[in-house]
Amino acid sequence: MARKKFSPEQIILKLREVEIQSGKGLDIITACRSIGISEQSYYRWKKEYGGMRIDQAKKYKELEQENTRLKKLVADLSLDKAILKELAEGNF
Repeated sequence: MARKKFSPEQIILKLREVEIQSGKGLDIITACRSIGISEQSYYRWKKEYGGMRIDQAKKYKELEQENTRLKKLVADLSLDKAILKELAEGNF
């Protein structure tokens, strides 16, 4: 089954749609099916994006990407440092 990639804005809108439909008396499973997502996706998204506004979700994703980039830089620098330390000690 093909996996769809939703933007944070689309996810928040889908969460709101489910909340509206469940407020009208539908259960969560039926509401999720009517908007084309699985119940598992709904709960995963609710855990991550629950209570956020669209601008907050954009900022959150930007910070996650920046954090990932910085972690990669730290890993590379740590590896370089370890290599230089080993070379300086003469254990090559």
